[in-house]
Amino acid sequence: MNLIDIRTAILLIGVLSGLMSVVLYALRRSYPASIGGLGEWSTGLLLIFLGGLLAAGRRLLPEFFTTAAPNFILMTGVYVLYVGTQRFFGVRPRPWPWMAFISGVVLATMWFTWIEPLYVVRLRLVATAMVALFAAQAWMIWRQGLRTFARVLAFTMVVLIMVMQVVRVLTSFALPVGVDILDGTPEQALYIASFSFSLLLFAISTVLLASERLRIELEYLATHDSLTNALTRRHLTDACQRELERCSRQGLSMAVLLLDLDHFKQVNDTHGHQTGDRVLIQFVARVRAALRSIDLLGRFGGEEFVVLLPNTRLPEAQLVAERIRQACDQTEPAPTVTVSIGLSTNKGEGDTLDALLGRADAALYRAKANGRNRVEVG
Repeated sequence: MNLIDIRTAILLIGVLSGLMSVVLYALRRSYPASIGGLGEWSTGLLLIFLGGLLAAGRRLLPEFFTTAAPNFILMTGVYVLYVGTQRFFGVRPRPWPWMAFISGVVLATMWFTWIEPLYVVRLRLVATAMVALFAAQAWMIWRQGLRTFARVLAFTMVVLIMVMQVVRVLTSFALPVGVDILDGTPEQALYIASFSFSLLLFAISTVLLASERLRIELEYLATHDSLTNALTRRHLTDACQRELERCSRQGLSMAVLLLDLDHFKQVNDTHGHQTGDRVLIQFVARVRAALRSIDLLGRFGGEEFVVLLPNTRLPEAQLVAERIRQACDQTEPAPTVTVSIGLSTNKGEGDTLDALLGRADAALYRAKANGRNRVEVG
């Protein structure tokens, strides 16, 4: 005797999918558009909800609406979940091969519904198609790396559903499956209940994935300038303070470059602020190209930037500063501006960040006074 009615178990899949579809739709409305996949995940779960409702209508509705239609809708829903995962990770979907595959499976199930009625063959066809769909999704998540709990949960649930479908196919050769989906064999009830539970956990994992991505984006916005993607003043100041403390403990050298674009106000006045923004973006790109991976670039405000050079002595810092100056002293693309640079290095254990930045600021002032487009050391 089964502990749960098969029709109830199928409806359970639909209701849970429908509820999570609403949750994901709400997240899509409130989360940034840069977090992809939420709409597809919501749509996929909605399709599974609709397919579950039709499948539960077996023996109550015309056979087409309880066999071919729900099979197509359910598999399409699972595929749309896969599309959501692709879009979340920035992968471009290729829908036509998969939709052709799903359509072929559905046509085959229609043959074994009306031409040569064999429920066991329909079961194996649909389960095998599910294995392929969930295997593709598992591979997609695996390729992106299982670095967070949400990714591990999503991958585990997808693999679990895939394994359940494999077992379902294998057991169909040894155990009775009945004449349709509502035949109340214990195995049937177990498969359907397990599928609904695993699908719920997968839906929860998509919410966690989106929340993780939102947290990462908010952290990035809090530490990076929205226009140039250089570090914010506060974040770079904290990094300079930590590096200065490390240098004091270990007897190392560090350098700070204070950069100011020459006559930048004229660019805004002559060409407009949009052009000025483009010049700032180009400037940051050129400076980054002249730096090492460990060096940090931050925007202190307006056209003033600061570069932190960890573990760098004065001669090396001068070479970097001159490389930056030369990279910016170009005529294309117009309009371009030159840069004046003030350079300072730490002076031992008693040095402070304010003193270090003060020396760099004084050197920058001298560079401006001495004709601009030059490097001065403080």
